[in-house]
Amino acid sequence: MTNRRQKANPREGSDFDDFLAEEGMLADAESVAIKRVIAFEIAQLMQTEGVSKTEMARRMNTSRSSLDRLLDPSNDSVTLQTLERAAEALGKRLHIEFAA
Repeated sequence: MTNRRQKANPREGSDFDDFLAEEGMLADAESVAIKRVIAFEIAQLMQTEGVSKTEMARRMNTSRSSLDRLLDPSNDSVTLQTLERAAEALGKRLHIEFAA
C-alpha cells in the first residue's frame, strides 16, 4: 500500500465571499442582496405606515406595475430617482453610503 499525500484544498480557510470573488460572481451576488433588502424595507415601511400599493403608486406619481417592479426582489433595474420618490412618498429621506 502506498501512502498518498492528499492535495490541500485551495479554498480551505477562505470564506464564501472569497469563493464568489474567485469565480467572478461577488458583484452580482451583492447586487441581488442589496435589491432584496431595498424591496423588503420599502414593503415593510408601506405596511407600517398602512400605505397600499395603489396609494404608494399615486404618491410616487407612477403606475402600479412600476411599483411592483420596485418591490420585486429579483428585478435589479431600479434607479436612484425611483428610490428617492419611494422614500419621499413614505416621508423618508434616501441615504446611500459606501462601505469598506
